[in-house]
Amino acid sequence: MDDNHLGEFLRARRAGLQPEEVGMASYGARRVAGLRREEVAVLAGVNADYYTRLEQGRERNPSPQVLDALSHALLLDADARSHLYRLAGATPSDRLTTPVAQQVSPALRQLMDGYPNTPAFVLGRTLDILAANALADALYAPFESADNLARMTFVDPAGRHFYTDWDRAAQATVANLRQAAGFDPDDPRLRDVVRTLTEHSAEFTRLWNAQSVRGKTQDAKHLLHPDVGPLTLTYQAFDVRDAPGQQLVIYHAEPGSPSAQALNLLGSLHATRHHVNPM
Repeated sequence: MDDNHLGEFLRARRAGLQPEEVGMASYGARRVAGLRREEVAVLAGVNADYYTRLEQGRERNPSPQVLDALSHALLLDADARSHLYRLAGATPSDRLTTPVAQQVSPALRQLMDGYPNTPAFVLGRTLDILAANALADALYAPFESADNLARMTFVDPAGRHFYTDWDRAAQATVANLRQAAGFDPDDPRLRDVVRTLTEHSAEFTRLWNAQSVRGKTQDAKHLLHPDVGPLTLTYQAFDVRDAPGQQLVIYHAEPGSPSAQALNLLGSLHATRHHVNPM
């Protein structure tokens, strides 16, 4: 018989919880540590015999609804919840994850500032720029406000000049934004962004209705900066583990290339202007 990893995980998490932690009164002598099986079943709203079969490995295919209910009952954090789903051979339902934090941790800001020669910034799911290092600020200086990549692409006049292959950039931006709808279609921020872009851009509306979906991973960007000319950059996007929904995006130029030299010049120009006109 196969190892009962799912049941072992459920038993261990049940044993680690006390009734008072989940708002239940403790009664009678307890033969084992933690919650009783019947108590977990009540908290999760499932049949006690069914939960027992899960722990014993006689039931191995719980539905996503049951897994979500067990996650809440056992007070699982995001990592533990994902682990529970993997043990059950299922995929977590992303809509039940916590909202994307709009604040970037001081440690992550310090990490970005440690990359003085490459632009780095943090995005939320709806493509809001939540934080950026100095070179990213310099890179996006042509825009009236470096606040949201979708708005910058479709609404800000600078977008058409900044992205030399604007059509490709627009398609990728909308596909990135469409992915956010899969996490939470009712997200107020998503609705606000889509409403604004729909009102101001027929191109956005057409692409949005096409329903293309794509997450940020890595790609090449061809940009035209008014201060330093053309830039060919690649980027890597990294999920921020302690802030689900946030991504750290780092741009990179080929060492020794004209784009690398242009980035160095851009950083120098930005530092000089900041020194002359401090905020």
